[in-house]
Amino acid sequence: MYGELGLFIDGTWRKNGSGNKGEDVINPATEKPLAHLPHASTADLDEALESAKKGFALWRATSAYDRSKIMHKAADLMRERHDAIAKIMVLEQGKPYPEARAEVIGSADIIDWYAEEGRRSYGRIVPGRGKGVRQLVVQEPIGVVAAFTPWNFPVLTPARKIGGALAAGCSLILKASEETPGACVEMVKCFVDAGLPKGVLHLVFGVPAQVSEHLMAKDAIRKISFTGSIPVGKHLAALAAKGMKRTTMELGGHSPVVVFADADPEKAADTIAAFKYRNAGQVCISPTRFYVQEDVYPRFLKRFTEYANGVKLGDGLDKATTMGPMANARRIEAMESFVNDAKGRGGKVQTGGERGGNQGYFYKPTVITDIPDDSKIMTQEPFGPLAPIVTFKSFDEVVQRANSLEFGLAAYAFTTSSTTAAAIGDALESGMVGVNSVAISTPETPFGGVKESGHGSEGGIEGLGAYLVTKFISQG
Repeated sequence: MYGELGLFIDGTWRKNGSGNKGEDVINPATEKPLAHLPHASTADLDEALESAKKGFALWRATSAYDRSKIMHKAADLMRERHDAIAKIMVLEQGKPYPEARAEVIGSADIIDWYAEEGRRSYGRIVPGRGKGVRQLVVQEPIGVVAAFTPWNFPVLTPARKIGGALAAGCSLILKASEETPGACVEMVKCFVDAGLPKGVLHLVFGVPAQVSEHLMAKDAIRKISFTGSIPVGKHLAALAAKGMKRTTMELGGHSPVVVFADADPEKAADTIAAFKYRNAGQVCISPTRFYVQEDVYPRFLKRFTEYANGVKLGDGLDKATTMGPMANARRIEAMESFVNDAKGRGGKVQTGGERGGNQGYFYKPTVITDIPDDSKIMTQEPFGPLAPIVTFKSFDEVVQRANSLEFGLAAYAFTTSSTTAAAIGDALESGMVGVNSVAISTPETPFGGVKESGHGSEGGIEGLGAYLVTKFISQG
């Protein structure tokens, strides 16, 4: 079921890098190896870069209509192969099969959307001030792109970067996660089989710092797109600044949830709990700080805890499973650190708070109450199935608490008042806000944060614009 891994450089698959280095890919549900992943050497990266330069010259000269046809074909192949790709994702990442399946199909939708939007990358004509003067504003592809993606969404996150870059007419070198390479390998095969020209798309793996620093030092790289942690994002942004390279940084979050007293607390709990435990909480826009107005706090807490208790831990290929393992042993250690700190500060574990079994990286869905705002779990992104739930009294109070951190990726609120809905939407300092909804990530809408959660957007017209540069032509 788990396929052979390799690097994709200059139009060919390579089972081994020229440096003969690599690592094992581990199944987080069993802690057993799935396959060996080759690493790219510096020579491999340089070859990929030279190929990408040639690929860019070819792809930018390809009409938007022809680029669109190839991208649509790739999306169709992803749908045809979704079952195999999803099962590979489950094995290497752990999420339940329905979530993996939805990710593959949703990623195909992203590619389709960009395929169409790339055909609408219009410029404009600006009337000249003198007779016979023609003034044009045109959009052009920025150049060769270096893209870096994490392990939590092995197909979706690469799809956003591949879709935007290819639709704009750019070539790219994708450095996907070494922990979840298989699903991404299969996605790249869809583009190859769809007829994507040689040199337009490359897939490499290796020691992240070594790969990123090597590529970003090269003049040919004109755009960097990164999804990952704030510290790494800041480091890459600093490297990019040395070469005046454009960046899109989708970094960490710590999403507040505000439940007002006029909301239906049971409905709110069901909605947000389901979203909380998706992908074992390993989602950058996962709700992670819960502020519930005092009047409805008991009802919300009761229903939320009931939901957590009903979550079924297990292997993602088991139909009964509703939450899989965490990605690796490091995440288990992180969960234990958060919970121990909370308990040391007077926090009460309502459910969970411990590992689930002795094999695999399973951690029980956890609800914690009575936590001070300066505790670790309230100030640092947990990136796991932990839900700290506290109370608040007034609108102004909760806005101040919700906006008090350096994060600003996603935020959520529940209310039946249109006045309150408008006010909280305006007040929350976040790139994305869901009011009575968690649907904040679609192909046609911008996805990105503010403050230290990053800059730039993926998705929507903003996601295409991230790979374009503006040129003004004045012709007399």
